[in-house]
Amino acid sequence: MTLLNCLLSAWYGLPFVSPNNILVSTVNGAGTAVESIYVVIFLVYASKKGKAKMLGLLALVLFIFGGVALVSLLALHGQRRKVFCGFAAAIFSICMYASPLSIMRLVIKTKSVEYMPFLLSLFVFLCGTSWFVYGLLGRDPFVAVPNGCGSVLGAMQLILYAIYRNEKGTAGSDGSAAAVSGAKSSMEMNGKPTKSGSQLHHPVAEMV
Repeated sequence: MTLLNCLLSAWYGLPFVSPNNILVSTVNGAGTAVESIYVVIFLVYASKKGKAKMLGLLALVLFIFGGVALVSLLALHGQRRKVFCGFAAAIFSICMYASPLSIMRLVIKTKSVEYMPFLLSLFVFLCGTSWFVYGLLGRDPFVAVPNGCGSVLGAMQLILYAIYRNEKGTAGSDGSAAAVSGAKSSMEMNGKPTKSGSQLHHPVAEMV
């Protein structure tokens, strides 16, 4: 999801799509490069089943991005092109920011922040807030709105962390162990870190 968001946001920031937004394109271009490295590392070390699943997701990401790019280039011009690409980038940006909702639910259920690291939540909040302010200053709703949502979700994560940071949790009882296992699988799919640290997540790349 983060790779797709970075690709679409980098495309949206290009001068022939959205003039005077080169910073958006530059930052998300860097995010795309970092995400690509993570995908390559995953493919090198993953099992055959994991590789097949990742390649399927990667094909879907490239198909969606290619479709948006081709439609915007061949069928749309001027403001219509900007609006189309802006909506596409904003929708997937909101989806990216919303991906930790299952983890927040797990935190509330288990009363444990084990699977919601503080620094990850902090940088989600800082990233969303900074780009929200940038969008407001530039009067760009396609930057401000999704990142405003990200700022709110990041703040909610920090509040949950403050509430449950000293709790021992109940992950091992009342059927919560299954919820933890499911959440770990969800985090692996979204590139979030697991307890073993086998997946790395980089909130700085979650721009726009």
